[in-house]
Amino acid sequence: MSDHSANLPPAAAAYLEGRRLDEVECIISDLPGIARGKAVPASKFERQAYFHLPDSIFYQTITGEWGEAAGEEGFIERDMILKPDMSTATAAPWTADWTLQVIHDAYDRKERPIPFAPRNVLKRVCKLYEDQGWQPVVAPEMEFFIVARNLDPAQDIKPMMGRSGRPAAARQAYSMTAVDEFGPVIDDIYDFAEAQGFEIDGITQEGGAGQLEINLRHGDPVKLADEVFYFKRLIREAALRHDCFATFMAKPIADEPGSAMHIHHSVMDIETGRNIFSGPAGGETDAFFNFIGGLQTHLPAAVAVMAPYVNSYRRYVRDHAAPINLEWGRDNRTTGIRIPLSSPGARRVENRLAGMDCNPYLGIAASLACGYLGMMQELRPSRQFRGDAYEGEGDIPRVLGSALDLWEGATELHEVLGPEFARVYTIVKRAEYEEFLAVISPWEREHLLLNV
Repeated sequence: MSDHSANLPPAAAAYLEGRRLDEVECIISDLPGIARGKAVPASKFERQAYFHLPDSIFYQTITGEWGEAAGEEGFIERDMILKPDMSTATAAPWTADWTLQVIHDAYDRKERPIPFAPRNVLKRVCKLYEDQGWQPVVAPEMEFFIVARNLDPAQDIKPMMGRSGRPAAARQAYSMTAVDEFGPVIDDIYDFAEAQGFEIDGITQEGGAGQLEINLRHGDPVKLADEVFYFKRLIREAALRHDCFATFMAKPIADEPGSAMHIHHSVMDIETGRNIFSGPAGGETDAFFNFIGGLQTHLPAAVAVMAPYVNSYRRYVRDHAAPINLEWGRDNRTTGIRIPLSSPGARRVENRLAGMDCNPYLGIAASLACGYLGMMQELRPSRQFRGDAYEGEGDIPRVLGSALDLWEGATELHEVLGPEFARVYTIVKRAEYEEFLAVISPWEREHLLLNV
C-alpha cells in the first residue's frame, strides 16, 4: 500500500504489523446508514485514487425500492467519484483474512461534494460552525438489544439466552450480573473495538431485556459519527459469532424500553479553546440558552431525521425512558433536553430524542443544525422544567407522516442541512411511508376482520 500506507492511523498500522493486507473494503454510508461500496484486492486499492458508485444508492428506501428522487434531468444514475479518507482506515477483525475498511467521501465530476451523502451533510453543518469561529463537540450514547435469532418476521423478537441458559431479564438497569450474561458477546465487542482503535467509555446494562448501552468519548462530530457507523457493523458481527442478533431498531420489543442515540453537545471557541456555554466566571452564557432554544424550536421538524421509520415513533411512550416533549431540565431524564451535571468547562446539552435507528451522520447533523439556528437567531428557551415531564403534554410528532409534514415545511433547517439533501430525503421517506401503509398488520386482521 505504498500510496496509502503512510497515512494509516496507528491502530490500523498495528493491526497489519508483520502481516500482508489482503483486501480493502471501500465504503460509504447511504441514507439509512448501511455500508455501501466495493471490496477490492489490496494491490488494486494501492493503485486507485478513487472509485465510482452510482448516486442512486441514496435514492433507495430501506426495503430496496426506489424513491422518485431524480433531479431535473430525470433518473439517469450518475456515477459519483468516491475518494478515500485514510484517517478512517480501520480493521475488519471479524473477516477470515487481513482486511481494512476505509470510509470514502462522495463528489461529482466537478469535484463538488454530493449534497445528499450523509457524511457530506454533517461536514456542511460543521463548516457553518467553523465559519463562526466555533468547534462543535459531541458525545453519542448507543443503546441496542442483543436478541435471539429471528428468522420469521411474523414472530415476535425475543431476548437472547444468556450464559445461565435463561432469557435475558428486563428491568435490570446497571446490573453487572446482567452484563456478565452477555460476557462472550461483550468480550468480542471490546476486542473488535480495540483492533479498530475505538475507545469505549463504558458498557452498561439498560432497562430492557438484553439491552446494552455503549458510551463513546466526546470529540469531533464527523469522527464520532464515523465511529457509530463502524460500531453498528462491529456489534452485529460480534453478536452473529454467538448465534444471536444485535438490533438497533428503536422499539424491537413491545413492552420494553426503546433504544436511543442520545447526543451530548458542547461548542468550543476555536481561538481560545473555551467552552462557549460557560462564561469567564463559570456561569451559563447566552449561547448556552440559545442552543437550548434552537433545539426546542427546530427539533419538532428535525424529528423526521432522528426518528426515520414508522417503528421509531413507538419509542416515544410515557414512562418508558424516552421523551414525549421538548421540555428542558437539569439532571432530569424525563425531559427531551437534559443538562447533565458537569463542571463549567464540560457544560453540555443532551438531546434525548434521536433513536438508535437513525443514520449517525444525519442525526448528529440535524441536532447540531437546530442548536446552530438557535444561536444564530438568538432564540430563548422556555423556563426550566422541574418535576416529571411525563406528566406534561406531548409536543413531538407521534407518527412518521406528521413528522414528515413538519420536516417539509422547515425551510430554515433545509438551508442549514442542504436543500438538495432535504429534497431527496423527503422523497425517499415519503416512499417508505407509502410502502408501510400498503401493508396490512396482524392487529388489523385480528380486531377488524370480523368485528367491524
